[in-house]
Amino acid sequence: MSRNKVVRTPVNRQIPVIMSEMQTAADTLQEIGWGVSVFGSARIKPDSPYYAMGEALGTKLAQAGLPVIAGGGPGIMEAANKGAYTSGGQSIGLNIKLPKETKNNDYQTHSLHFEYFYSRKATFFMHSAAFIALPGGFGTLDELFEVLTLIQTGKIPHAPIILMGSDYWSGLLKWIANELEPRQLIGPNDLQLMTMTDDIDEAMHAIQTFMQSQADQLGYAAIIPE
Repeated sequence: MSRNKVVRTPVNRQIPVIMSEMQTAADTLQEIGWGVSVFGSARIKPDSPYYAMGEALGTKLAQAGLPVIAGGGPGIMEAANKGAYTSGGQSIGLNIKLPKETKNNDYQTHSLHFEYFYSRKATFFMHSAAFIALPGGFGTLDELFEVLTLIQTGKIPHAPIILMGSDYWSGLLKWIANELEPRQLIGPNDLQLMTMTDDIDEAMHAIQTFMQSQADQLGYAAIIPE
């Protein structure tokens, strides 16, 4: 039987690298504890109001004692890392080698490096207690819809998913409500997995309330500072 002519790294050479990347990340993040993942575009410029929003989020999360986990690149990723880093918080960068992202941002207390998206995305999902998505392109949408799928199907525990920037996200949520829900392609309550807001304090309240409820269920006095 003839083989196709696709040229790529053999799977048996990819798997050890992927496993090694995930193990290194697990060893590092186990010492840090649960964080909050912040997704968003690398193409957002520092003068954008979304950059300012990402930086303010990073600051607020750090002040609440919550590690920030971002992609390590420029744009929104840099903004979230910068807010956490300059506030003295834990700022984790999950850096990946990409042709258009030749430099990682400078605002990381912990830098992890990935060759593969598989291991990088798994690291986000396995080590985060909440997820925040700011405006972004295919990569951000990929991360958002994967975490929605994982929570919808019970593959990871329930966690807050917060969409920051209602002018950006409202059209997508309207499309989901108008096209997916009436066709029963999602469950009747699946849209409630997401919270859309422009208010950073509202986002923080949702995260802190959720994490306190988890602490109460486990019998802890508190997980995070007031």
